[in-house]
Amino acid sequence: MQRAKAFVFAAEEDFGIVPVEAQACGTPVIAYGKGGALETVTEGETGLFFDAQTTSSIIEAVQRFEDMKDRFIPAKIREKSLRFSRDRFKREFISFVDEAWKKFKSQ
Repeated sequence: MQRAKAFVFAAEEDFGIVPVEAQACGTPVIAYGKGGALETVTEGETGLFFDAQTTSSIIEAVQRFEDMKDRFIPAKIREKSLRFSRDRFKREFISFVDEAWKKFKSQ
């Protein structure tokens, strides 16, 4: 995936870890514009969207990507993927639990 021009993600999932993994490699994502991809892919920055799960829609998106592929900077794509890192999740989860515990104890 690290040497791919882009990763095509045509599924609709609640989250979908594979587009995040592609971005962690610095690879832009061409994604179906529904579901979790809308939260993990940033149009024009870490990838782009297509609006129908059809061959023609995917082909059109790949052609758009080819026309603008120089806009996608692998280091910036990777940096954006870090918002889904394990360390961030652990840190925010612990903070959430600590705050909930404090609130519970103060009642």
